[in-house]
Amino acid sequence: MTSAEAGTLRRLAPPARRFLAHRKGVLVRLALWSLAESGQAFLVGHAVARSVDEGFLAGDPRRGLLWLGIALVAVLSGARVVRGVFAQLAGVTEPLRDGLVRRAVDRSMAGAARGGPGGTDRAAVSRLTNQVEIARDSFAGLVLTLRSFVFTAAGALLGLLSLHPALLVVVLPPLAAGLALFLVTLRPMAAAQRRALAADEALGDHAARARAALRDLAACGTGPGVERSGADLVADAAAAARTLAGWAAVRTAALGVAGHLPVLALLVAVEWLRGHGVSVGALLGAFTYLVQSLLPALHTLMTALGAAGSRLMVVLDRILGPEPEPEPEPEPEPEPGPGPSTVSAPAAAFTVDTAAVPALELRAVTLSYGVRAEPVLDALDLCVAPGEHLAVVGPSGIGKSTLTRLVAGTLAPSRGEVRVAGRPVTARPAAELAALRVLVPQDAYVFSGTVGDNLAYLRTDASRAELDAAVRAFGLGPLVERLGGLDATVRPAELSPGERQLVALVRAYLSPAPLLLLDEATCHLDPASEARAEEALAGRAGTLVVVAHRLSSAVRADRTLVLDGVRAQCGTHAELLGRSPLYRDLTGHWHS
Repeated sequence: MTSAEAGTLRRLAPPARRFLAHRKGVLVRLALWSLAESGQAFLVGHAVARSVDEGFLAGDPRRGLLWLGIALVAVLSGARVVRGVFAQLAGVTEPLRDGLVRRAVDRSMAGAARGGPGGTDRAAVSRLTNQVEIARDSFAGLVLTLRSFVFTAAGALLGLLSLHPALLVVVLPPLAAGLALFLVTLRPMAAAQRRALAADEALGDHAARARAALRDLAACGTGPGVERSGADLVADAAAAARTLAGWAAVRTAALGVAGHLPVLALLVAVEWLRGHGVSVGALLGAFTYLVQSLLPALHTLMTALGAAGSRLMVVLDRILGPEPEPEPEPEPEPEPGPGPSTVSAPAAAFTVDTAAVPALELRAVTLSYGVRAEPVLDALDLCVAPGEHLAVVGPSGIGKSTLTRLVAGTLAPSRGEVRVAGRPVTARPAAELAALRVLVPQDAYVFSGTVGDNLAYLRTDASRAELDAAVRAFGLGPLVERLGGLDATVRPAELSPGERQLVALVRAYLSPAPLLLLDEATCHLDPASEARAEEALAGRAGTLVVVAHRLSSAVRADRTLVLDGVRAQCGTHAELLGRSPLYRDLTGHWHS
């Protein structure tokens, strides 16, 4: 049993005992009606045995018919017994329903009094309607099933014993083995059901979020990562389903052992039983007990415990569980103060002498694509001031694009923390991330629509004057004129890669997000167009981080971050020429 299950049982046990203690009279009457059902089960098999042995085989058909008539009366009396059971059952289930409704109302009202959601609490509506009904129906089903099995099994087993003790020797071992095997599957199958449900919910949530963010995924180039995440979730769901199917197969085997093996054992042991003095009537009575009473009750018990039991525990835990604690208000984070620059191996720590919250901050960020894989980024510390222009350079495959994905929040670090404008970005909703940063990938995203819609996609309230100014700043006028103006329709396939990049850069320029990330977003532009675009973006209000395609981008930046896989270094162009051999090599290649 898991700790969650144990905690649920501990919470539910005291109220369950109190509830049953106040209804002793109803429980006694229910037990009396159940004893009548037990007597009915006993009488049917016993009458069949006597009708054969003392009537038909003894040459007295009248006596045989009399015993069959007694069996018929016992069967018909079952309707009266069932009516009495249901009448007493209502005395248990309806008070349970009323108590759960009161508990759900009290819980919702208490939440409203504390300033919670109150009347608009949709979970409270579910508890008052669907969950309460599930609890009542599941509880009634369990009471009926457990009561029927216990008293029916008692009557049938006593009947077998009264016919001949040897019958129990044959019937009890497979019956007990099947029941024990079924009980063994209860806990692991319940855990497997929860895991399968959680995996299915996670996959559905991932699919819904991915469907709602298809444009952003294409624009940011994060489709492959989302696809891998989806594949992992599918694999988890499949593994959970296989585990659940395995335990379901074990439960089916238990039902087969308990439900069919006693009959087969009785057939195989007929000769042995006859040799021990078991009469033909006793054998027919034993088959009657198994087929008419014992095995149907056992089948119903296994089915009900496997479904209604787990449902009842989950719903009662939701209704009777502890009150949710109100979320504490977040404390304001202290603003970083000025401090000296420090360096720690294997990465340098960069601080900025500013009283403002950093536009971008990485705290000991490590990223590995696997448990035993070498980290792509290792304990990287970085602080970028508001309005700063930072370039990121390094060899291909060193982790530059990985860094931009971490900052954009589309990739979570293995260790450490990434903050944008003082806020952690990991696991933040897409709408909040969109307000904090814009990521322009190498493969620019242009959709079928007007030129103006493409440019104003991240700022739909941009005026025509602002759009015209942005077009002029990036030298996009000839393209817009060729397409037919801002109201003309764009066909993405007819644009060159460089033209698509210019459209994406203008779109990012107009965005109100304070942080702009360019992941080689100018690689298809000529040097002059690249310089013009970067100068326009650097003049925009906000912070600019550029993964440089050419070293000229590093020269234009306020500072440059050099990633070499061993020791990250950050500084101005002149500072890095003096202390970074890799940067000198890259600059030498650029000059040549």
